[in-house]
Amino acid sequence: MVTLSNCPVCNSSQTKLILVCKDNTVSSEIFSIVECIPCGFKFINPRPEENEMGKYYISEEYVSHSNTKKGLVNSVYQMVRKYTLLKKLQLISKYFRTGKILDIGCGTGEFLKTLKDAKWETLGIEPSSAAREMAVKNYGLDIREEVEIKNLETSSFDVITMWHVLEHVPQLNERIEDLKRLLKPKGIIIIAVPNPASLDAKLYAENWAAYDVPRHLYHFSPKDIETLFKNHELNVFQILPMIFDSFYISMLSEKLLTGKSNIIRVIWNGLRSNISAMKTGKTFSSQIYLIRK
Repeated sequence: MVTLSNCPVCNSSQTKLILVCKDNTVSSEIFSIVECIPCGFKFINPRPEENEMGKYYISEEYVSHSNTKKGLVNSVYQMVRKYTLLKKLQLISKYFRTGKILDIGCGTGEFLKTLKDAKWETLGIEPSSAAREMAVKNYGLDIREEVEIKNLETSSFDVITMWHVLEHVPQLNERIEDLKRLLKPKGIIIIAVPNPASLDAKLYAENWAAYDVPRHLYHFSPKDIETLFKNHELNVFQILPMIFDSFYISMLSEKLLTGKSNIIRVIWNGLRSNISAMKTGKTFSSQIYLIRK
């Protein structure tokens, strides 16, 4: 285990323990989530060493790597993903009709396949060798290992995306510098992350599935994202909701809390979360951040 001595957002050394969560997917180990006292950023501390993180992803339950359709939760995930892939393409098409896109943490490649079919030049980065192999085999995509980020050409991408990936990255500020270097002057970065300021996070507390320790190293509120990217001279210019995530995360959370699906409670809590978020526009269960230089 390694302990961070400073907050990745504001560099303060002052933190307090706020939650203790169990890894319910792989290891059954217990992890502590702390909050930075000055800025409020939440992160796991201590956490597994970087070279040990791979073992926490070895599970068919980790659907973005396995692409499994087994069980209700994974079936719902697959169904919703088909819809959201089209919505993601529509979002990008508002800014570029076509171009060159880099998807970091591309998993088994469904998003890049959607862009490839829309005549985009695509490149993926994926640390999981099994997921890379599936993306290449199924869709003929160009998918590379994570270390290859450093070798990519400066200012070469119109769009860089990280869909529920930034929370997994050990070297957070270094990765944001990578994004800044690789982005074309008029390009955009699209980041999607869960939001610990959402109502469903408060309802489920340590059983909120999006804490997903230790795979999710960080837990970003909108203020955290805005401050973090501003530190790197990048500007968040739009924040969008991921409406379905409140239901999907509530479904996972309900299973952790009660051992049952409780579909009625899931729908109710998902609706409550979205209705609450509509009042502020910044407290949806997961949110998309559009960022540029």
